[in-house]
Amino acid sequence: MLHVVHHPDYVVTARGGAHQFSKYGAVMDVLRESGDLAEYRPDPMPRAWLEAAHDPAYVEAVLAAQVAPAIERRIGFPVTREVARRAQVSPGGTWLAAKLALQHGYTANAAGGSHHALPDSGAGFCVFNDLAIAALRLAGEGDATRILIVDCDVHQGDGTAVILSGRPDIATLSVHSEKNFPARKARSTLDVALPDGTGDDDYLAALRPALAAMIDRVRPDLILYQAGVDVHADDRLGRLALSDAGIAARDTHVASTARALGIPLASAMGGGYGDDVLAVTRRHAAAMRSCAAAYFD
Repeated sequence: MLHVVHHPDYVVTARGGAHQFSKYGAVMDVLRESGDLAEYRPDPMPRAWLEAAHDPAYVEAVLAAQVAPAIERRIGFPVTREVARRAQVSPGGTWLAAKLALQHGYTANAAGGSHHALPDSGAGFCVFNDLAIAALRLAGEGDATRILIVDCDVHQGDGTAVILSGRPDIATLSVHSEKNFPARKARSTLDVALPDGTGDDDYLAALRPALAAMIDRVRPDLILYQAGVDVHADDRLGRLALSDAGIAARDTHVASTARALGIPLASAMGGGYGDDVLAVTRRHAAAMRSCAAAYFD
């Protein structure tokens, strides 16, 4: 059984550059084709928790759809009221996925992973940082005492690292392309920067010890997993070279490790870009299915 969080507001008509909002609806169509699915709908994240991660003035600008043009350029698309609504619902989805993971073991948010959003600005197709917001709420409300964020998107989770810097109860692991966006990297608890063209075997050889080291160091009672599929060799914005099988092996390793140690796992979709939206969508759906299979089978 795959437990997945989805909201119709994940799909919006706005579009910018390589970002494809349509994939968030299409991924649910793909998941429903194979059945064995439990769906949940999140509420918008309360403003107080948005402001726990972001400057209140920036939160106000987003919710009012009055973001400065310079920040909209950093984000990559205009922040309309539709986008603002989505930006508030998506963190609610990641938080709900984590709450459900505490009950079921593994749950996916069919959106989220907006790891470039900084305290006072969005960036890189990210408006609010759902991973940081969810982690802060989970810790603040006592649902988890030690949280590990495992970010396997091709791009470094710079915003997550900045927002959560100095938190003794929330740690960040980022496994990413060394030369990809952002040009100026932040400092995660642990960063694993990979050279261009890294393929399946070398990727897994880097991920395995890094994940083991962070689990040993943090002893988390919850893992939030940014499962971006832009590590794929065919991704438009990626510089790595994983195959479908390599991504499946990555997700299987993360989920099976969590399961073996009894750590609940919640995933967010993260990045995935290309002209063939269906191919990207199927990669995201496969990532969720791989995590569920490894955790429950």
